[in-house]
Amino acid sequence: HKARGKPPNNRIHHAKRDYALGLIKENYADFGPTLVAEKLEEHHGFRVSRETVRKWMQDDGLWLSRKQRRQFHQPRLRRECYGELIQIDGSDHRWFEDRAPPCTLLVFIDDATSTLMELRFVKSESTFSYFEALESYLHKHGRPVAFYSDKHTVFRVAKEHARGGARMTQFGRALNELNIEILCANSSQAKGRVERANRTLQDRLVKELRLAGISDMEAGNAYLQGFKERYNARFAKAPAKPDNLHRALNVEPDRLADVLCWRENRYVGKQLTFSYDRKRIMLEENDITRGLVGKYVDTYAFVGGRFEVRSKGRSLPYRIFDMDQRVTHAAITENKHLSAVLEHIKEMQDAAPPKPKVRTNSEKMGYKPNGRRQGRHSASRAKRQRDEASQTASSI
Repeated sequence: HKARGKPPNNRIHHAKRDYALGLIKENYADFGPTLVAEKLEEHHGFRVSRETVRKWMQDDGLWLSRKQRRQFHQPRLRRECYGELIQIDGSDHRWFEDRAPPCTLLVFIDDATSTLMELRFVKSESTFSYFEALESYLHKHGRPVAFYSDKHTVFRVAKEHARGGARMTQFGRALNELNIEILCANSSQAKGRVERANRTLQDRLVKELRLAGISDMEAGNAYLQGFKERYNARFAKAPAKPDNLHRALNVEPDRLADVLCWRENRYVGKQLTFSYDRKRIMLEENDITRGLVGKYVDTYAFVGGRFEVRSKGRSLPYRIFDMDQRVTHAAITENKHLSAVLEHIKEMQDAAPPKPKVRTNSEKMGYKPNGRRQGRHSASRAKRQRDEASQTASSI
């Protein structure tokens, strides 16, 4: 073609280009190309496409593409010893594809070696689900030096002026009793080891579960042990130093349940009652409980659903005489808990008996509608009335 290599005939003159760039530098230096194109037409009568403005600004160094603006984070070196730092995270995903609802995979990975230490399918990230995974981890490997997590409320108190708890979550309190440190990352790049492992698992593990014909969390958790061994054999690295910094448990195994539970204090009223989780708990009256009026007792909520009330380490008998299991709008639900809460709501709605139909006053009085609208005659009735009127007129 004869025009090949030549400037196009509809090219904007360089004087207009320079004029537009002068306006941009003077008035719109920090504007994006789309907004600049709008303002040039609105305030200066200079009409030009946003892509032309984008190219002009890029050529003149006034605009960087998203790829050019990408921030590069300095990589953090691995820890030197196995068991020194364990990164933990929950990955919400359709792990069983369309064969089951979405769920969360809890991932524990060693920072020094990229070894998968613990995997567990749960409905959602919660304190109790992490308690279960942590108990399994401790029995298999012992106590690491520290865990490294995001700023999920399981690990970090979100409110600055929270009352009680020494600004420590239940999970943090349990780790403190076990002499394990918890560190919270300020960005996802800081815990990139577990984030990259999540991406790999969302690809490989999903396909492995499909090939194995697994479609539920129970079977999935049974499958994870073998998958974890194969994954580590392929992807785990050797640590810089051979030391294993895991330590033996500092509590008896039978006391571990008292550590990995939800513990709170409750004030006992005059009627030996206190509120807990929208329930009314009444202590059974005896020589011990009568002396607890106006004092605090300890409540223990365990992973399996067991609940205990204790005073000075002694378990107290109680009964629940008022229970409200409704999910109220006042309950604050995080995005990561929403799936489990909605599933619970749906189960309650499905189990609820059908509501009786509300009868209107007309139905209560025995009125039965005849299908015709009130105040208007049907066509047949109107025709009959016209025939009767014509017969009367003819007889007269």
